[in-house]
Amino acid sequence: MIVAYNKEHVGDVLLVQLTTEEVVTPSVERVGDVALIKEKTTGEVKGFNLFNASKYVELNVNGNVEVTEELVQKIQSALNKNNVEVTINVDLSPKFVVGYVEEKEKHPNADKLSVCKVNVGDEVLQIVCGAPNVEAGQKVVVAKIGAVMPSGMVIKPSQLRGVDSYGMICSARELAIPNAPQEKGILVLEEDAEIGSAFQIPSTL
Repeated sequence: MIVAYNKEHVGDVLLVQLTTEEVVTPSVERVGDVALIKEKTTGEVKGFNLFNASKYVELNVNGNVEVTEELVQKIQSALNKNNVEVTINVDLSPKFVVGYVEEKEKHPNADKLSVCKVNVGDEVLQIVCGAPNVEAGQKVVVAKIGAVMPSGMVIKPSQLRGVDSYGMICSARELAIPNAPQEKGILVLEEDAEIGSAFQIPSTL
């Protein structure tokens, strides 16, 4: 689930995206303060806009909103008050975590890309990486599927030059870390960083 709020430019509207999948044929249904965004062909709710959001949720942010259990409960309560029969099911596990690069191989179809196997604690992900400094044995920051980068980009499964990739190994600049080096290269963490632990990125709000 991706949540955003920008009162200055959008108004008092909470934008909620329930899936990273593209809505091919969108339709909109207004119910009270809620505008449901559905896939027209299936009727599946893909997201919604909550108008007069400050009536339901305290928001002192401008941009992406951190999704917490408390926020989900308040949004669910807002839906219920507007008689919207949608139940929110959210994966609240960290989307930015410490990973360990177990293997690095040359991409078969691209000289400047590497295919990495990265241990993120509960699984090993295949990630295609274009950074020149990535090496096996490094502790790195991994943006998992569903992560929202400070730029607003959502991490999705992808295929780079014919090889599947399930996440992104991040640079300091991509994580919006202050005074990040401008040259291309991933952020390499200290050796004592715990594999699978959450990595806190600076707030962009």
